[in-house]
Amino acid sequence: MRALLFDFNGTLSDDERVQCEIFRELFAEHRPLSEAEYFDELAGLSDPEIVKHWLGADHPAAAQLLEGRTRLFLERVGDGSTVAPDVREAVLRAVGRARLAVVSGAARSEVQTVLRAAGIAVFDVIVSAEDVSRGKPDPEGYLRALDRLGLPGARAAAIEDTPPGVTAAKAAGLYCVAVLGTVPRERLREADEIVPRLDDELVDRLLAL
Repeated sequence: MRALLFDFNGTLSDDERVQCEIFRELFAEHRPLSEAEYFDELAGLSDPEIVKHWLGADHPAAAQLLEGRTRLFLERVGDGSTVAPDVREAVLRAVGRARLAVVSGAARSEVQTVLRAAGIAVFDVIVSAEDVSRGKPDPEGYLRALDRLGLPGARAAAIEDTPPGVTAAKAAGLYCVAVLGTVPRERLREADEIVPRLDDELVDRLLAL
């Protein structure tokens, strides 16, 4: 593989439960959201798609909710503490050996802040919510990243943690590895393989394909 494309929330940054808490707080006065509903219906969607899915298209508070979500996220995890040591080592192990990208439905400011704080601001390409008109499971984000990298999907691997992300990566023609931790294994069956964690052993194996 000549490139590794990483999802951000739940993959590089172990923050899906933080995300859930934030959206539950923000949605409370509009349409209450349970933890089970978040992980069953919303995990893996882009932030704008989460608001649209839960509150409906063109909700009058959508922009305010997304601004609040970014603010709360940065307050709680902007220090990079959600990037595990094994994940940091895995990313740094790939530097200079492959092109690296992040493909995320989060705001660019969130992605960049956490990557810098964690010491892994080493990516050649970052595709964030602002760069696409359709979030995962649509493959637009992955296709845009591949275009910027100048590579076909067959020469790259994606690392994901949710069904929408896996679907997006496969639709873009990538080899996809799903990491456990966000949803049950049976919901990730579309992936080419399922692994317990993102670590340097996985990176070595993917770069040898």
